[in-house]
Amino acid sequence: MAHAGKDYYRALGVAENADASAIKEAYRKLAKRHHPDANPGNPEAAERFKAVGEAYGVLSDPAKRKKYDQMRKLGAFGLGDARPGPRTGAASSGASGFSFEDLGGLGGFSDIFSSIFDRARKERGPRPSSPRKGRNVEYSVDVSFTTAANGGKIALTVPIAEKCARCGGSGGAPGADWQRCAECGGSGTVSFGQGTFAVKRPCPACVGRGRRASEPCAACEGAGKIRQRRKMHVAVPPGAQTGQKVRVSGQGESGEAGGARGDLLITFKVKPHGFFRREGADVHVSVPVNFAQAMLGARIRVATVSGDKAEVRIPPGTQPGTRFRIKGQGICRDGKAGDQIVEVKVKLPESLSAEERERVKELADLSCMKR
Repeated sequence: MAHAGKDYYRALGVAENADASAIKEAYRKLAKRHHPDANPGNPEAAERFKAVGEAYGVLSDPAKRKKYDQMRKLGAFGLGDARPGPRTGAASSGASGFSFEDLGGLGGFSDIFSSIFDRARKERGPRPSSPRKGRNVEYSVDVSFTTAANGGKIALTVPIAEKCARCGGSGGAPGADWQRCAECGGSGTVSFGQGTFAVKRPCPACVGRGRRASEPCAACEGAGKIRQRRKMHVAVPPGAQTGQKVRVSGQGESGEAGGARGDLLITFKVKPHGFFRREGADVHVSVPVNFAQAMLGARIRVATVSGDKAEVRIPPGTQPGTRFRIKGQGICRDGKAGDQIVEVKVKLPESLSAEERERVKELADLSCMKR
């Protein structure tokens, strides 16, 4: 259950509409009055000094003050009017402090609202189980380079918790008696303290049902679900990259009390290729040619990611590292295709016969004569 929050305006003795200078002046006076050095051996003064500092830390920060004011107006500190003045119940108790670090840890206002409304429901007593959507399942899968580039379908076997067929997901053995869970009082949730707020979580004893069977199902041991391996095919969009996710609706875990299934969230991990390398929408490859082809020129055929081969003309005198561009043979995304960049790697022979050495020397001599 959420604890009541302190009234920081009252702690500094200022009005809700006080400006920054008034807040700062009030803090200086109170801090000087209650400083431990001015009140040695006075624990009450020390606590007052600490409370004044805490209040100033929030109200002097525009962002924190805005959030604090919103929480007070929404009654987050006691399910009632949070404005300064006489109050009753938990809102006026001042039992514990409010910290915006706790706010971040709870995931923002939505979790606080949930805590408030959960408390109200618990005070009204247990309610019948309502339909709840099943949990989403996240799964990472390896994809080949060419499949990621061109798109396609891949086969998956995903471990997913399915509803137990023996008990129908209830978690109880056939014919078992059902009673309200003593652990959560039938609410289906329990509170875990976090700072000055409590975080609601499904009750581990009844798995969030609010009821417990006198005898658990032998097949699922009372969980209501059994982990199974589901086979399916998933479409990979053209141009998929590592880290890209796709959502497959209705392929997650089964829901509770007739709720819809969750979704399957798939993350792609593109495997490296021995020949192709991707840079943005372009595909880069390195192609070896011999020194005769580089010197005299040639036409070579190069594989592309589409599976076809493209012809590349190597002009006479091509130098090592020269790049040629094949238009439209890269990665296609949103109707636009990148290019394939072919880099020439001139491969020299590691050994020569006597005749070959003689011919190379003749060529070298001719080259020197031209100079």
